[in-house]
Amino acid sequence: MDIPLPVSSYIVNFMRESRSLAYLFVGKDGCLSSWGGKLTVYGVANLQQGEDASQQIFFLEGLLPLDDVPLFLPCVKTEPGVCVDVHLFPEKEGDWVLLLDATWDEIQIFKIQQEVNSARLM
Repeated sequence: MDIPLPVSSYIVNFMRESRSLAYLFVGKDGCLSSWGGKLTVYGVANLQQGEDASQQIFFLEGLLPLDDVPLFLPCVKTEPGVCVDVHLFPEKEGDWVLLLDATWDEIQIFKIQQEVNSARLM
């Protein structure tokens, strides 16, 4: 599907601002190559290029390298009160890790679960 550039730009800007977009690139050797975005929102700081990514970012432990298949982890808690959707997808030289804030989604799911539980008790 071809997506017009204005649409792609809008989506990227929307994600960057409203979902605290952050990313990491991890080589196939497991070493952190590059990163950017709002990583501190998720408690990710003091990164060391060329060092083992899973030793620096706890929620990557055992997930990388990918076997050429993308992976999606919804609502991962990275900090108290902070929830993130983690998208992992492969590339020839390594794997991308995309982080998008999912705190609002988690709050909405919690509210629905509470309503269902309350209805069951009645």
